[in-house]
Amino acid sequence: MKRRIFPALLCGLGAAALVGFSDVPAQTPGEKLKKFAEKYGEKRNPFIKGKDKEKDTPKAELAATDDAAPIPQDQLAFFEKKIRPVLIDQCYSCHTTETAKGPKGSLTVDTRLGLRSGGDSGPAVVPNNLKASLIVKAMKGDGLSQMPPKNKLSDEVVADFEKWIGMGAPDPRNGKSKGEAKVIDIEKGREHWAFQPVKSSTSNASIDSLILAKLNEHKLTPSSPADPRTLVRRVYFDLIGLPPTPEQVEAFVSGKETYEQLLDRLLKSPQFGEKWGRHWLDIARYAESSGKEQNMVYPFAWRYRDYVIASFNKDKPYNEFLMEQLAGDLLPAANDTEKAEKTIATGFLAVGAKSHGERNRQQFLLDVADEQIDTMGQAMLGLTIACARCHDHKFDPIPTKDYYAIAGIFTSTETLFGTATGMQARQSAPLATLPKDSDVPVGPMMSKSELDAKKASLATMKTGLDKQRQDDRKNGQTVPINQLFYIQQIGITEKQLSYYDADGTPKKMAMAAQDRTFPKDMPVHIRGEVDKLGEVVPRGFVQVASTAPAKIASRSSGRKELAEWVASEKNPLTARVMSNRIWQHLFGQGLVHSPDNFGTTGQAPTHPELLDLLASDFVKNGWSVKKLIREVMLSKTYRQASANIGANAAIDPDNNFLWRMSKRRLDAEAIRDAMFQVSGQLTMTPPNGSPVQKFEGNLQQLGRPAPGGFGGGPGMGGGGISSIMETSRRSVYIPILRDNVPEALELFDFAEPSLVTGSRDGTSVPSQALYLMNNPQVMKLAESFSEKLAKGTKTDSERVNAAFQLAFGRPATATETKAATLFIEKFTKAEMMSSRKKADVERAAWAAFAQALFSAAEFRYLD
Repeated sequence: MKRRIFPALLCGLGAAALVGFSDVPAQTPGEKLKKFAEKYGEKRNPFIKGKDKEKDTPKAELAATDDAAPIPQDQLAFFEKKIRPVLIDQCYSCHTTETAKGPKGSLTVDTRLGLRSGGDSGPAVVPNNLKASLIVKAMKGDGLSQMPPKNKLSDEVVADFEKWIGMGAPDPRNGKSKGEAKVIDIEKGREHWAFQPVKSSTSNASIDSLILAKLNEHKLTPSSPADPRTLVRRVYFDLIGLPPTPEQVEAFVSGKETYEQLLDRLLKSPQFGEKWGRHWLDIARYAESSGKEQNMVYPFAWRYRDYVIASFNKDKPYNEFLMEQLAGDLLPAANDTEKAEKTIATGFLAVGAKSHGERNRQQFLLDVADEQIDTMGQAMLGLTIACARCHDHKFDPIPTKDYYAIAGIFTSTETLFGTATGMQARQSAPLATLPKDSDVPVGPMMSKSELDAKKASLATMKTGLDKQRQDDRKNGQTVPINQLFYIQQIGITEKQLSYYDADGTPKKMAMAAQDRTFPKDMPVHIRGEVDKLGEVVPRGFVQVASTAPAKIASRSSGRKELAEWVASEKNPLTARVMSNRIWQHLFGQGLVHSPDNFGTTGQAPTHPELLDLLASDFVKNGWSVKKLIREVMLSKTYRQASANIGANAAIDPDNNFLWRMSKRRLDAEAIRDAMFQVSGQLTMTPPNGSPVQKFEGNLQQLGRPAPGGFGGGPGMGGGGISSIMETSRRSVYIPILRDNVPEALELFDFAEPSLVTGSRDGTSVPSQALYLMNNPQVMKLAESFSEKLAKGTKTDSERVNAAFQLAFGRPATATETKAATLFIEKFTKAEMMSSRKKADVERAAWAAFAQALFSAAEFRYLD
C-alpha cells in the first residue's frame, strides 16, 4: 500500500495549487490563546451584595506571576470542583491575609498570585512543573512539613493537584485578597442581558437589515453574493454533511432547481437528521462507554443516538425535544411505541461519563447528579450551574442553594445505565425495559453459535471458580483474588446473556431515567463534601431565570416540572441558546461566541437585537428547528461570498460583523463521509443498532485472555474491539467509546465525548496531513475513487475534470488539467522502471492523484 505521493506531486505539479495546504494558515496555540485573551478578560462576580474587603497585592506577588490567561471551561470546572474546595477547607484557616496573625510562612493561597509567588519557602505552585510546586511536596510530606499538619490529604486529592498543576494550574481568582463573600443579589443578576426577557421585534426588522445596520455602524461593506457552485456546495454540507454530486450541482447552476427548492429538498432528506443530530450529540456528550478509570461499555446507548437523529428528521418541536430528554418517562404517550420513544429520550441523563470504581455509593450518586446538572445547564440553558456545587457561583448569580435545589431533583431520579458489578466497577444499575409491543429496532441478533459459545464459556468459568475455591482452601489462601476475577466474568457474561431471548433476539432495553420511590429534598453539601451537610433546600430551579417559585409535588422527583421550566417560552435562555447554536453551525461562530456559556464570563452577543429576533421567531414558529434554519439560509448574509475585502479586514479582521461568509473547515465526519461518497463506497442505510450491543464489561479488559485459557475477556469470546469501528456507513454511526475515538475523527477535532461541546476546535496540524498521506483506509478509498473515474471517462483530461467535479463541485481549469496530466505522465514514467506491469503503474498513478485531491484544502474547506 506504500505510495510515493507528495514527492511525485512536487515534481509533477510544480507550483500548481492542487494540494493547497498553505492557503489556510495554521494557527499556533499561542496565537489562539492571544486571540482568545483579547476577548475574555478575568472577572469577579458582579452580583455580590455590598463590597468585598480588598487588600493590595504585595509587589513580590505581582512580580512573580504573569497575567491570568483565559481558562477553558473544562479546566475551570476542574478547579472549581477539585481544587478550590480543598484550598478553602484545608488551607484558608492559616494561609490568607484574613487570619488574625497574618498568613503562616508568609504564604497566601486565596489568590492565584499568592499561590504562585509563594511564601518563605518558595513558590507553592509553578504551572506545569510538579517538582518545583512546593504545595504538592507539602501535601505528601516530602522533605517539608506535612500540610495540613493534622489531616493528611488522600491520594486522590493529591493526584487532583498534580493533574491541575500539569494542566497549567488554571486559576480564575484575581490578584486581590478578599474577605468573606457576600450574598448574591438575584434581582441585580437579572439585569445581565441573558436573563432579560426575549424582546419581540415590533418593526420590520429582518436578519439582513440588522446585519446591514451593524455593518454601516462600523463602516463596513457587505460582500457580493457567492457564485452558484460555491453556494450549492455550502448548502449541501451545512444541511446534510455530504458533497453534492456533479448532477446536483448542475441542476442548481442551470436553474432547474431554485434555491428555495434546494433548501426544502435537503431539509426533508433523511441525511439532515444525521448531520444536525450529530450537532446535538456533541453537546449531549454522547458515547457508548463510561470513560474514566473503568470505562464500562454501554450496550444500549445507540437507542438515544437514533432518537436524536429521528427527532431532527421529524422536526420535533425543540421544546418537546428538551422535555422528553429530561422527563420523557413522565410525559403522556398515545401508545406503546410513543412511550418507548419518550423513555429512550431520557438516555440524555444516562450516557454521561461515570466513575464506576467509586467506593462510596452516596458520592457516586452525587457525582452522577452533578454531571447531569452540568450537562443540562450548558446544553439547554448556556449556564455553568455546576460551578455552584461547592460554593456560590464565583461569576454568575447562582447561589449554592440553587444548585442543591436542582440536585434534589436528580438525586430523586434513578439513572438506568446498565453495566455489571465487578472487582473495580463497584457501581452498577439496571436498564429500562421498553413495552414489548412497541415498534422500535431491536439491534443486532446474537447468532446460535455466539450464544452457544457464551454459554459454554460461562459453564467453563463456573467450573473454574469451583476448582479455584478448592485450590484456595487447600493452599490456605485467605485473599481469593483469582476467585474475584472468575466472579466478575461470570457476572458480566450472565448480564450480557440477559439482554437476549433464547433464540438470540435482543430484548427491548434502553438506557433511561425514572423517578425513585421516595423523592426528597437535598441539604447543601458544605464545600461539596458528602459528609458535611447544611440546611435542606426545597427542590427547584435557578432563581435568576425563573419568574415564580417552583411548585413540585412531594411524591414527584420534580423532573417534569424542571422540564417544563427549561422548555418554557418564558425562560429567557432556552430559545436564545438554541438560536445561537443554529447560527453558529451555519456561519462558523455564533452571535454569542461562547455557545455553552451565556453568563458573565461568556461573551455578550455581537448582534443582540438579531439574537432576540431569531429566538422570538423560533418560538412563534412552534420551536421548529427546520424553519429557523431555512429563515437564516434564505438571508443574503448567509449567501455572501467568502472573498476577503482589505478595507473591511482592517476594521474587523475576525469578521464579527459578518461582512463576508467566513471560510470553514469541514468537521471530521464530513471529511470522512465525503471521501467515502466520492469514492462510491458510502453505505447510506442506517445500521440496526450498534455492534457495541454485543459487548459488556471494561474496555481495558475486552479481549484479554482469562485464567485457565478458556477464551477472551468479559463479554468478548476472545475477539478485540477495534473491528467494530470499521464501517462504510456515515460517521455518525461509528461507535464512540470514550478514550477510544477513531483516528479519522479524533485528528480532525472531534468533540470530546465526556464534555459538553457546543463549538469544536478548528486546528490545522501536521498529523492531519500525515493521516491523509499515509492512512491505509484513505489509500484504499483513493484507489476506489480512481477506479470510479476510469469507468466513466475516455481521456486523461476527461478523467481529471470528472475528479474535480466530484471532489470540489467544479470543473478543473486548463492549468490544473495540464498539471494533473503531467503528474500522471511523470509518475508513470518513473514507476515503469520497476518490474510492475504498466496497467498497475497507471492505476497507482491515478490513485495517487485521487489521494492528493483528498488532501487538498479545497476538499476540506467550505467557502
